[in-house]
Amino acid sequence: MSIKIDLTELKKEAKKVEVENKAFFARLKKRKPKTLDDTVADLHDEVFENIDCLECANCCKCISPIITQKDADRLAKHLKMKISAFTEQYLYTDADGDYVFKETPCPFLMPDNYCMVYDQRPKACREYPHTDRQKFYQILDITLRNTFICPAVFEITEKLKEKFKSK
Repeated sequence: MSIKIDLTELKKEAKKVEVENKAFFARLKKRKPKTLDDTVADLHDEVFENIDCLECANCCKCISPIITQKDADRLAKHLKMKISAFTEQYLYTDADGDYVFKETPCPFLMPDNYCMVYDQRPKACREYPHTDRQKFYQILDITLRNTFICPAVFEITEKLKEKFKSK
């Protein structure tokens, strides 16, 4: 069973609890509960049983992943392009010195929300929304931003607050 996704409502809800989430994540960063990674991984699995990323693809529509040199090489090869041509056509260097796509939505996002380079997609895309990784406390700032973008991250955060509310 898939949850219906309303991205306008997601942004409103995320804004409504932003201050609360910032405070919650600040407490988690300080305390680093021993069970945090396992809890987040369990919540990730639970939430993704009911969310179909193909119904949303909001991450592909509004943020650009960091593209590593390895990602760029792999994508250029897949597209049968020279790396210089691929870089010139698709990438730019952001303020942090990282390669990112020049445009959003992602140039490889198709109208049906499928990715035309799915098997070769960048590492950041494969790992998004980063809610099934170890040392979760290290990415709480990114997670807070992702509550505005990804319905799954918003839901995982809400459930996480319930699990750790009195601790």
